[in-house]
Amino acid sequence: MERRLLCDRMERKMEENTVRDVETGSETGGEDALVGNVNKLMVSPPGYSGAPRKGHLLFDACFESGNLGRVDYISEFEFDLFIRPDTCNPRFRVWFNFTVENVRETQRVIFNVVNFSKTKSLYRDGMSPVIKSTSRPKWQRLPAKNVYYYRCPDHRRNYVMSFAFCFDREDDVYHFAYCYPYTYSRLQHYLASLERRNLPYLQREQLGLSVQQRRLDLLTITNTAEHLDPEREKKLVFLTSRVHPGESPASFICQGVIDFLVSQHPVAQILRDHVIFKIVPMLNPDGVYLGNYRCSLMGFDLNRHWQDPSPWAQPTLHAVKQLIVQMNQDPRVSLEFYIDVHAHSTMLNGFMYGNVFEDEERVQRQAVFPRLLCQNAPDFSFSNTSFNKDMVKAGTGRRFLGGLLDDTSYCYTLEVSFYSYMTAGSTAPVPYTEETYTKLGRNVARTFLDYYKLNNLIKDNRPIHIQSSEVAGNGNRKGNGVGRDAADREREKSQGVRH
Repeated sequence: MERRLLCDRMERKMEENTVRDVETGSETGGEDALVGNVNKLMVSPPGYSGAPRKGHLLFDACFESGNLGRVDYISEFEFDLFIRPDTCNPRFRVWFNFTVENVRETQRVIFNVVNFSKTKSLYRDGMSPVIKSTSRPKWQRLPAKNVYYYRCPDHRRNYVMSFAFCFDREDDVYHFAYCYPYTYSRLQHYLASLERRNLPYLQREQLGLSVQQRRLDLLTITNTAEHLDPEREKKLVFLTSRVHPGESPASFICQGVIDFLVSQHPVAQILRDHVIFKIVPMLNPDGVYLGNYRCSLMGFDLNRHWQDPSPWAQPTLHAVKQLIVQMNQDPRVSLEFYIDVHAHSTMLNGFMYGNVFEDEERVQRQAVFPRLLCQNAPDFSFSNTSFNKDMVKAGTGRRFLGGLLDDTSYCYTLEVSFYSYMTAGSTAPVPYTEETYTKLGRNVARTFLDYYKLNNLIKDNRPIHIQSSEVAGNGNRKGNGVGRDAADREREKSQGVRH
């Protein structure tokens, strides 16, 4: 029923808007002027002046990571919603996160999100918004059959995402979002819970403050004896996340990495003995808090400013860059990996971007880690992984640090779909959940042991029965042979590369 109603309405809207464009010859579009979120906005029919009734919807986005700039009443059944652009930068309008209450039971509505700034979207491929309510607090995706994504002649020919929904409980507050939110406060609670465990191999420190004085956290995970040994060269892996604040899946991946590395898993214990992990879980805390999609408080895409970040306008990026440069100059430290975690709005699966080098051997060596990850994570796609040197990406962490660090270091952007993944032999995409994003993070962490074993930099001293059980656990995935782990398989592929 909802799909038929939505389809009919879309056809009428397209016809009406085409006529309106021809008659007026003008564009409507005051949405660029939006500067704040709606705050407990009651939307009643035009001309109505009495007390609000049930079914007069109350919209709100004045909360952490919220985003909804305007609501237009179209009819009793339809509302146009406007994304608030990123602060100080009207170019980016993708993330939305808002609540609706004062609903009437069985009330059917169509919400049109009318001012997306991107033309390509996974909404074309079956993606749908996520929703939860007070009585059902677990996020879930709306049925894809109730969602349409199309270019509308009205609203400056922006792309519109329309979805039909039926409210079923009058006392519930309904919460809609572009993807599963992961807020600054959630991160702070998570890090505080880690601190309370008093783990000897985990250190949390404040690397700096954002423009709005939010914490820039840095985690160091390594066994104390290795960390303090002045004679032994230290292998170091540096990971950052949420430079683009609307890419919330990156935080779930980052938490998965941390959860695994601080666990008692035998692989984690070996990694802590040999490697120092430095992790910045939220590089753009102000943007996350404000509900921006791409930019910081002051409207900067921080992942285009690595070359010369401002200490006052981009203090978090400046602090991270200073730390990496300082560590790279320390002869006792071998900075071997830099991985920046993102989410992608048009592609499926997890995948990586890497750099292009003239040295063919270095190019091949750079491909080893993604190949190993592909063996460990069924949702990771090596075929989607690519290596480039686009000029537009020159200011990214991957490109800048790829030029700064020596040829034994590898810099990657790790991307994951906002929507879903395909596995070997599957015929339909599998939507990501908070749990499967986190699982990808755990698989990223365990892949470091495969990499170091492959390069004979770590000897695997785990008991044989543990190694065997892990291999058997991976053996049900297509292409994984029982009795051989990812490093063994990759070693066979790379014999010609290493000599």
